[in-house]
Amino acid sequence: MSLVANTGKLAGRTLFITGASRGIGKAIALKAAKDGANVVVAAKTAEPHPKLPGTIYTAAEEIEALGGKALPCIVDVRDEKQVQKAIDEAVKKFNGIDILVNNASAISLTGTAHTDMKRYDLMHNINTRGTFLASKLCLPLLQNSDHAHILNLSPPLNMNPYWFSIHVAYTMAKYGMSMCVLGMSEEFKPYNIGVNALWPKTAIATAAIEMLTGDTSTSRKPDIVSDAAYVMLCKDPKKYTGKFEIDEDVLKAAGIKDLTPYACDPKNVDNLLLDGFLDDPASLAHHKATVSSAAVRRYHTSAARYAEKSESGGQIPQLFGLISKTITPELVKKTQAVFQFNVKGKEEGVWHLDLKNGDGACGQGEPKNPADAVLTMDSNNFADMFAGKLKPATAFMMGKLKIKGDMQKAMKLEKMMKSLKAKA
Repeated sequence: MSLVANTGKLAGRTLFITGASRGIGKAIALKAAKDGANVVVAAKTAEPHPKLPGTIYTAAEEIEALGGKALPCIVDVRDEKQVQKAIDEAVKKFNGIDILVNNASAISLTGTAHTDMKRYDLMHNINTRGTFLASKLCLPLLQNSDHAHILNLSPPLNMNPYWFSIHVAYTMAKYGMSMCVLGMSEEFKPYNIGVNALWPKTAIATAAIEMLTGDTSTSRKPDIVSDAAYVMLCKDPKKYTGKFEIDEDVLKAAGIKDLTPYACDPKNVDNLLLDGFLDDPASLAHHKATVSSAAVRRYHTSAARYAEKSESGGQIPQLFGLISKTITPELVKKTQAVFQFNVKGKEEGVWHLDLKNGDGACGQGEPKNPADAVLTMDSNNFADMFAGKLKPATAFMMGKLKIKGDMQKAMKLEKMMKSLKAKA
């Protein structure tokens, strides 16, 4: 749901949007399409992904259905020739480019020891280098526009060491995009090109985060980011440049007082997941609750609640009594993982769940066989997780769960919880 009315300001303008086949990139494209804009859908997805909906061609169809014109281009922003080819095609079809949106991004929320160099290179080549490359190659065309903007989907340059300590490689790559804003906004002033950054205050419900967490009820819709982007891209680039904006701040300044319609679930409007890199007290409190050694690949940095909510605890021994009743040979065969739980808080202790060896086992103490995943969390959250109220992926993203070891096996606990809930 969009709360910002289209004004026609972008009618006939050409936007080159990286990563526009789905998510926030596509939402920005669709908002501009309602003005009658031309959109270059520059993304890698030409064939349907098995789990993530959307290709450059389906995005193009949606753009044209709303009154815009679309040019789908297969573009890997790491490949200079592919980027240049897409720009050349845009010039042929639309006679230029007015706006560049650097949205394409890769993510790995891992510490130094657990960030492999292939993943490091991917993040830096897509986020920082890709943004720089697209900006460099679009520059000659932007210089010829009388309404030239570059908008990077990247965070404010927050130098709080905390944001570097939890995933330094990702922070460096994302801040590289923001440093492009800092430098290019000054460098391009003589050309009247506005260069700005936009970052969401909260988690955004994209197909990717839904695939990871299975839950978008504490997120906002992509519309809040596309509405904010639209407001920014309609401003005079001669006067509006060098800004590091937060989506809800842009909209409040534009007169949108009630942001409730952007919430996926209005009941959670005061209980939203916060995004990273923002020194909101609630965000820092929850982010500091966990630094994971496991990989959460490519998706979202959301890791904190918008508001603290106290939860009632459960009895850990009783829980494991229930868990023992759900263990079956079939569950062991499907799961093939050993878990160790380091429970903190009122019922501090170590527990294990072996769904790999023999007929399976659970109980107090460390497992007899090496754990594939070690999960650390407060006893209250532990009870909620096994009661089906809190999914493992969501708990991790919220900072309520610390995981060491195999993330994929840790997420197999979801099946265990469904079985437990059915038994209960």
